[in-house]
Amino acid sequence: MGGVPSGGPERLLAGRYRLTGPLGQGALGLVWRARDEVLGRDVAVKEVRAPEGVDPAEARRMYVRLEREARAAGRITHRGVVRVYDVALEGGRPWIVMELVKGLSLAEVLEAEGPLPAHRAAHIGEQVLAALRSAHEAGVLHRDVKPGNVLIANDGRVLLSDFGLSMAAGAAGAQPEFLAPERVLGRAPGPESDLWSLGTMLHAAVSGASPFARSTPDATLRAVLDEEPPVARGAGELAPVIAGLLHKDPAARLSAPEAARMLRIVGAGGSVRATGGPASDPDRPRGGPGGSGGSGGSGGAGSSGASGASGGSGTVGGRGGPVGGPVRAPGPGAPAPAGPAAAADDGPAAGTSGVGAGLVLAVGVLALLAAFTTLIWALLR
Repeated sequence: MGGVPSGGPERLLAGRYRLTGPLGQGALGLVWRARDEVLGRDVAVKEVRAPEGVDPAEARRMYVRLEREARAAGRITHRGVVRVYDVALEGGRPWIVMELVKGLSLAEVLEAEGPLPAHRAAHIGEQVLAALRSAHEAGVLHRDVKPGNVLIANDGRVLLSDFGLSMAAGAAGAQPEFLAPERVLGRAPGPESDLWSLGTMLHAAVSGASPFARSTPDATLRAVLDEEPPVARGAGELAPVIAGLLHKDPAARLSAPEAARMLRIVGAGGSVRATGGPASDPDRPRGGPGGSGGSGGSGGAGSSGASGASGGSGTVGGRGGPVGGPVRAPGPGAPAPAGPAAAADDGPAAGTSGVGAGLVLAVGVLALLAAFTTLIWALLR
């Protein structure tokens, strides 16, 4: 096709979408700027064409798969995903009507600016991962995460486009240096396959090229299967994230939540360990949970350190030890603690006092008897 839609300039597609001019050329065909005359908004329309020489029956099957994948992508409503509004069928082919994003693809940014700083690549990766997680929750895999499918909008948004389309188109839409090893082996892809592609994309973002790109497709696929990726030039604090995503074994790759945590930290200027939590999280307050307590003590989770004491989980440390904690033995020269031990020392004194009280009582009884006897004797006289 040339620069004019087939059927003449400003062709009306499906009685609704007026094609006004081309926006770009991809492996699957042209992308057009169009006007939705029903809703009065500008949209992008992807015109899908089977590669030349493809058997007509195979082309029809490809169109059916593309339509199915496009409709599945329409279920995703995340702000980081280019919205699919409609799939128009015309001429036996699907035309995919999408949100029009004003901006550049990450591939165009890399071509114009060169490799990105690690923190900027991490910020982009965090947004792409958020879009992927939303899609995975909806049961949709992307299958083609690469710089050409990541859009950097003029308003600052980072968006992911073309969910499932390369898989539906087969070899026509694939870029082998971004394929996960399990896909190269013909195994069923899963969310971990998208995470591998994300890691490859991040590597390309900081180094300028995929770590597996070779001179021929076969050599590229062999590299994906057999070669370990080199540490990306300029990866910096992003290196542990990339390495964690590029494990050959899908089960050994970073989980999506852990990758998101690490990308957030690096994007904010912090550093991360390979596993086990951040080495430096700029958003994490000092002296918070697990941080230092007061003078001479250490505050644990949910505790407050106090002078000369150590606060444990859920306790408040006070002078002389935590409330409700074990009794500590006094140090050398320390006074004996008050309590049961002191009461035991008063035992003999308490016994002596009881004998004296008995003698006083006996003398009083004798005196009373004497007085009573004297009174009786006086009456009898």
